[in-house]
Amino acid sequence: MQVRKTNYTVNATPTFEVLTEEEIEAIYFSALRVLYETGVRVYEEEGVELAHAGGAIVEDTTEDSSLVKIPPWMVDKALSTLPRKVVVTGPDRKHRMELYKDQIYFGAGSDTPYTWDPYTGERRRATYEDVKNFAKIAQAMPNMDFHMSLGIVQDTNVGTYDRWQYLAMLEGTNKPINITAVDLDGLRDQLEMAYIRVGGKEEFEKGPIFSLYIEPVSPLSHSEEVVQKLLFATDHGIPFVYTPCPLAGATSPCTLAGTAVQALTESLFGIVLSQLRKPGAPLIIGGLMSNMDMRTTVYCYGSPEMALLSAAYTQITKWLGVPEYETAGCSDAKLFDEQAALEASFNATTAALVGGNMIHDVGYLEQGLTSSMEMMVASNEIIDRVKRIMRGIPVNDESKALDVIEDVGPGGHYLDHDHTYNRFKELIWQGELTDRQNWENWDLGGRKTFKDRVHAKVLEILEADTEPLMDEDMYNELRHICELADERHKDEELDFDMFV
Repeated sequence: MQVRKTNYTVNATPTFEVLTEEEIEAIYFSALRVLYETGVRVYEEEGVELAHAGGAIVEDTTEDSSLVKIPPWMVDKALSTLPRKVVVTGPDRKHRMELYKDQIYFGAGSDTPYTWDPYTGERRRATYEDVKNFAKIAQAMPNMDFHMSLGIVQDTNVGTYDRWQYLAMLEGTNKPINITAVDLDGLRDQLEMAYIRVGGKEEFEKGPIFSLYIEPVSPLSHSEEVVQKLLFATDHGIPFVYTPCPLAGATSPCTLAGTAVQALTESLFGIVLSQLRKPGAPLIIGGLMSNMDMRTTVYCYGSPEMALLSAAYTQITKWLGVPEYETAGCSDAKLFDEQAALEASFNATTAALVGGNMIHDVGYLEQGLTSSMEMMVASNEIIDRVKRIMRGIPVNDESKALDVIEDVGPGGHYLDHDHTYNRFKELIWQGELTDRQNWENWDLGGRKTFKDRVHAKVLEILEADTEPLMDEDMYNELRHICELADERHKDEELDFDMFV
């Protein structure tokens, strides 16, 4: 029996904190002040009416919008009914995310207009096949817990790419998916596809197989499309991420604390509206915040400020008891190179250390404009390493191994000891793509770099024979929904250059 001294403290995992509790409270109460005194601009009449009926003050109504001010008591009431845990599964129910305090899950980002072709080495527009292949890689990577498209399907001429993206992802993975939707019509179609994929509405309601990404417009604006999707998701039990994307110095204050205040204000409005509509509706607070590079005017995805803001926002959401949408595995580099690996390593580490829940954007390059299969595979290795660090160093009678040290004694070795043989595979990390050979063996093996090994792994996954994840009849039924949408929207061509 192990005996500890009294008041013995254990760090089960390493930890990382940016804010004190007093600073978290200061940001939260400042957000309440902004929400009540400054207000938010809402461009959807039903959302305005819902807020007003629930106790909000409505001012400065124009033809297309109103200024909505939310009293603090409304936020308190909304937080009292907001679920502290959100569950999203895959079509294969063994893939399951339980999003609550300190539960970490990693996954991709969405909707990049460009991708790196793993065969030609060229940066080009993303296609249906690319989105399917990214999903196939997510399926094969053990540290990818959920998936997003990592591409915009652009080999279609109409504004229905979101349905085709969802179909491509369903072809490639049966893990949980975080979708985007062009509009309310696109969301309806994807929900119908999900019903078909999982075996009906009742099965979906037992465990949603996708969550929805919704992004209000910073600063302090909530568009018609955003509010419509929020209300539809709430009505139909779809967990959704409500993620403001303020840019420090451009669409939010240059100070990081000011950016956090504004982002939280925007998030709290989404919480209030969802809980007014349906108490208990599942919501995940987003926190995609970064800074504008003042030399290039780009939105930075690999900056230390993004890591700090993501960590701070995660602390705030844990204090509130709300699941959080973190950012990691991404970079400002233009291709998978040393900068990409450096930045992905830092933001994946900080995201895990602070305890972000749904950690997305793995595979992003060039400020989210370009996706890379190599970046995704390399990040899987990085995340695996981070997870080993997160296991920490247990200190107890068994792990101190005093009896083993006594057994081996001075001048001995541990190589042939049962203690080593029974534990080294579990306790000593060995990455699949990390090289630890000596020079001679590395030289004889062709001097392959980490980049070479990552690229080879990508091709291995893409060229592997795998069983289809759905039968032909189901695929055709899902495809028919996409084709019907194309027919309905055939005169509404979408300019994909808008995403660049």
